[in-house]
Parts: sequence; C-alpha cells; structure tokens
Amino acid sequence: MTIRVIVADDHAAIRSGLRLILESADDVTVVAEAADGTSAVTNARALRPDVVLMDVRMPGTDGIAATRTVVADGLADVLVLTTFDLDEYVFGALRAGAAGFLLKTVDAATLLDAVRRVAAGEGVVAPEVTRRLLHAFAGTPEPAAPPADVSSLTEREREVLTGLGQGLSNAGLATSLRISEATAKTHVSRVLAKLGCTSRVQAAIRAREAGLT
Repeated sequence: MTIRVIVADDHAAIRSGLRLILESADDVTVVAEAADGTSAVTNARALRPDVVLMDVRMPGTDGIAATRTVVADGLADVLVLTTFDLDEYVFGALRAGAAGFLLKTVDAATLLDAVRRVAAGEGVVAPEVTRRLLHAFAGTPEPAAPPADVSSLTEREREVLTGLGQGLSNAGLATSLRISEATAKTHVSRVLAKLGCTSRVQAAIRAREAGLT
C-alpha cells in the first residue's frame, strides 16, 4: 500500500527537501504541496491523503487552524513538523488533533518511520522533547479540555492510557501488557473514544492531567 502525503510548508526549499526524502521510499508518494493552511485544507479535501505533513507557522491560515479542520472533517491524519520551541503554536496543534510532531532537524529515516506510523494510526512525538512537552502542556493555563475523566475506563484501559502517556506504540503496549498488538490497538481505540480524544497524543496529555504517567 502506498502512503499518500501532502506537504504543507511556506518555504519552497523545505517542501522540495521533504518531497525528496519522502519519495525516496517505495511506499510513500507526495500527492500535493501547499504553501499555507488554506491550500493544505483544500488539497486534503480534494485528494484525501493518508497524512498531511504540516508546518505550524504559515501565512494566512496557519497550521493550527488547518490541522483543526483536516482532523475535524476526517480528511487525513496530521503530523506537525516544527522547530524546537514549545510554545502555544505546538500546544494548539496538539489540541487541534495532530497525531504528533517532529522537529525540523529530524533525519530522513526517522521522518519516514513517523509518516508510516501516523498512517498506521499511531502517534509520534519527537523523543527529544516528549517529557518537556508533557510537563509544559500540563502547566499551561488553558487546557485543551476539562481534566480527563478516567472513571469510565476499565482497569486494562487505564493501563493502556498510562502507556500512551509514556509514549508507547501499539507494539510497546503489547509487550508491556503482555497482549497482542491487535488487542492493544483495539484498547487504544476504545480509550480514545471514551475520553473524546482525536489522537494518541491528546490521550497522552489526558493521562498526564489525570496523574497516570
């Protein structure tokens, strides 16, 4: 299966570089490029890609607003590519439902792996900033939603949520909880539904808010 990607960034050189990296893989193709959020949404609506690789800071409609629309309309999963500044732009992207984010210094292999994982329904957060991100997000005065109500979760689902808070993939959850990867994926879907989360990253933040990490 070929993973179809839209690259959204206001710098043409960066778009070209990302396209070169992505299309070096046999299982990834770039179906469109966008220089701003409006174009990203328009292309996503027309082409229905698997992943939108989204810059945060773009002219006009920025990456946050574009991510919110793409996710809310079910057009694609969004992977944010950002610089190393954990500010309201990054937090806003996660609140908007981005499946994760990477730093623009990421190497080609890591970028390709992240695109594949997001396309497979997993979340991706740059490992260098996971802990700092969760601490910073938990300390912001405007939470994405009311504190997570985990009372509706089963004991196993609480364990899964804890694992998501630790950044575990489906494979990592399966190993940690001694269950199959398919079962882990099912539990993750149920946790997201019960907590009203649109992405694993949002669930990880909820886990932090609920004191489960």
